[in-house]
Amino acid sequence: MNTDRKHVPFSCYSAAYALPRIIQCAPNLYLAQFAFMKLLPAKYIIEQALNRGTLTRGAKVVETSSGTFALGLAVVCRELELQLEIFTDPVTDKGLENRLRSLGSEVFIVTHKAREGGYQRSRLDALHARMRLLGDSCFWPRQYETPDNPAAYKYFGHQISEMLGADVTLVGPVGSGGSTCGTIEVLRRDSPGARLIGVDTFNSVIFCQPDGERKLRGLGNSLVPKNVKHELYDEVHFTSASLAFAATRTLHERHAIFAGPTSGASYVVGHWRARQFPTETVVVICPDEGHRYVEAVYDEEWLKQNGCLDQGVLLDAPASEEHPSTALPPWNRYCWNRRTREAVLNALEEL
Repeated sequence: MNTDRKHVPFSCYSAAYALPRIIQCAPNLYLAQFAFMKLLPAKYIIEQALNRGTLTRGAKVVETSSGTFALGLAVVCRELELQLEIFTDPVTDKGLENRLRSLGSEVFIVTHKAREGGYQRSRLDALHARMRLLGDSCFWPRQYETPDNPAAYKYFGHQISEMLGADVTLVGPVGSGGSTCGTIEVLRRDSPGARLIGVDTFNSVIFCQPDGERKLRGLGNSLVPKNVKHELYDEVHFTSASLAFAATRTLHERHAIFAGPTSGASYVVGHWRARQFPTETVVVICPDEGHRYVEAVYDEEWLKQNGCLDQGVLLDAPASEEHPSTALPPWNRYCWNRRTREAVLNALEEL
């Protein structure tokens, strides 16, 4: 380590932690670990809104989130002295809720679950009702549809290109679609052959699975976000919660990388891809660190109580189905081949 290097201090927390650390785990396998990835788009969206005048200093920022996008907004709003209201649901862990409140955010827990769209629909309904009351004195970041979400990841794309080159295989979890789509668009400007593998979970509608209950949080969706550009994906993998939890623990045991379960889901796919294609440079997106999951994924008693301990076996390879709608746990691979969602749905009729 060169201790003589001079570093300029970061101006604030968001500047220091917006981009990940790139860690090599195998000859052709690299992990991009964020402190919490949604800080990057939260920072970019708010700063762009202030620059454009669509967000003014006296207005409230309002958003629906049950994860780290809420935390990213809370950090940025605290730094910029903006008011924030978050609409979430009972699945949000108490630690995250406490941190949001500590940063000065108002947190509203939506307990009603919509028949179609689940909590995400109910949260949106509550958010819209609040916005009608606030009128022009509020700003909604719209992480699922604003082009500023994927645009924020240009910085991450440049980071990868400068360090590893643009011709990589990018593996990442898909929730809003911002990170995977925004990053691959930057990489393909220099290398059109760069590959994108999306990691989803079962019972998520994004890639044509039927909607249902999901134990694995932080990826997947009960609605199809506009920021998911399906035609950018080469492959899609579906992982179960149990497999993701096992992979998360393995990632820590093998490489001392302390991460959350969406990172584990991406790691098991990236690890397989790197072994299958040793000439590719595989970059795995790890969206957050493991602090929120110490009493869950990293606790054997919790895993046992949730029926995930015995099922948590790290598999060597995925199964394959003729269509993603029929994919079954614990791990399934589908060659998406850069098609639209409609094209893949239509392919089901031809089977």
